[in-house]
Amino acid sequence: MNAVTERVRAVQDAVTRISAVPLLVRAAIFVTTLVGFAVAFPAEVLTGRPLLLLAVAALLPAVGPRRLWPTFAALVMAGGWLLATDGYGRPVALWRLLAVAALLYLGHSLCALAALLPYDGVVDPELVTRWLLRVAAVLLGTAVLGVLLLRVAGLGGEAGHQWVTVLGLVVAVGVAALLGWLLRRR
Repeated sequence: MNAVTERVRAVQDAVTRISAVPLLVRAAIFVTTLVGFAVAFPAEVLTGRPLLLLAVAALLPAVGPRRLWPTFAALVMAGGWLLATDGYGRPVALWRLLAVAALLYLGHSLCALAALLPYDGVVDPELVTRWLLRVAAVLLGTAVLGVLLLRVAGLGGEAGHQWVTVLGLVVAVGVAALLGWLLRRR
């Protein structure tokens, strides 16, 4: 019983020491992930109990950005995209694809920042601003280059290839697993 009371006191102490900037970064993770779920999933799924489960899934990376929760949230978002396009027949629209990709990257980047910031750290807001400006530059460059390459190649439109999406997801999970294995091997 003493161990439980010590844990509760430690959590209470940590909550009283939280500073504003790390808390705002974690709130931004929650909002970004939840908006990503809303864009990725079909509207029919976003009612009732599934919405509550998605809110919990969006909260997990904000609470534990150093754990597996950011990867879990990204996989849920990708699964929502697959469910919307394959299960509900939603057409692959370029704006939705770019929005989901941007929200995935933004959530991932915010989780990386939150993992570096201690809860009680005094952080200059300029650090977060520069971080977000770099993220915005990467997103803008990627979107412009992606649209230009689609136009040059003559791809796009209504013809989507589901197997390409699944293959991309498998490659992303494989690269993440390989990097995790390499980090543990050291």
